[in-house]
Amino acid sequence: MSLVVSNKYEKLHWTDRIWKIGPDGKLIPQRDENNEIIHNPISGQPEYEYLENGTRVNAKRLNHMDEGIYSAHDYIVELQATIRRMQIQMELDGRVPGNSGTFADTLDGSSNKIKLDTALTDIIEAVAIGTTTLKVASVDGFAPFTQVTIFDDVATEDVVITEIGTNTIKVQALKNAYKKGAKVARSNVAIDMVNAEMGVGDWQTFSVELVEVV
Repeated sequence: MSLVVSNKYEKLHWTDRIWKIGPDGKLIPQRDENNEIIHNPISGQPEYEYLENGTRVNAKRLNHMDEGIYSAHDYIVELQATIRRMQIQMELDGRVPGNSGTFADTLDGSSNKIKLDTALTDIIEAVAIGTTTLKVASVDGFAPFTQVTIFDDVATEDVVITEIGTNTIKVQALKNAYKKGAKVARSNVAIDMVNAEMGVGDWQTFSVELVEVV
């Protein structure tokens, strides 16, 4: 990890507009080759001579500043998360020497040594009470002799996987019936990284509209 931090934000170096003042203490109007006063085509007011034109305000310059403010704020948020992880680790080390924050997770997307098992799949055929073989969309991330939660919008239960097959998962006999689309998950916890909280994941349904392209 490099200790060198560079600031890549480019300053705009704004300058003031400085007007020329005539001997009479008034602004000096700009004149064309015919010695006629030049007027602003939008306001109709005279244009005046200046020593420094100054930096004009436009969308490009304002967006440049806006991007810089956003990047700085994003950095502060990341820095706060880093400091919080360090504080938790120091607190745990103080309570349990040598722990090194093994069980610390600030729920901000950057875990320390532990990681939530998010293996999740769908049951592709409805199942009845007592079923032991589940046809699923995928078996990726699942292993025998591990516990999973099966749930839909009506029922939920925890069972142990006894065998993994080709797009099938064998489990202990189910105590509930489940509809097509029910979830099989290693954890049904939903992580809220904005508020750094754990919540219960919901079973969801979706409406799909088919459009024929000719």
